[in-house]
Amino acid sequence: MSEIEIGCCGACCKTCRELKNKNCRGCKLGYEDGERDIDRAKCKIKLCCFRDRKYETCADCPEWESCDIVQEWYSKGYQRGKCRESIEFIRKEGYGEFIKRADRWKNHYGKLD
Repeated sequence: MSEIEIGCCGACCKTCRELKNKNCRGCKLGYEDGERDIDRAKCKIKLCCFRDRKYETCADCPEWESCDIVQEWYSKGYQRGKCRESIEFIRKEGYGEFIKRADRWKNHYGKLD
């Protein structure tokens, strides 16, 4: 797994069932080689984080805790809350440690301990 397989919001694309089943193309996959056009993306989080600010994920943003876009998204359900936990983990422990743990997940989120 690499950082490009971590969604801006903290979802782990590499282990996501939707990506594996080809129901989703992933958050950042395909933009680096021009296969996809970032200006056509509809996700506000992706546009803010990846296109406008050039961050890998929201974990890199100093305004993350006060960002209305991502915090509102996190407030809508258990799975989104788990994505928030992923971003919090990355902010504290770094991408390398997150990737070690997330690589064994069966979905786009999982246990971090």
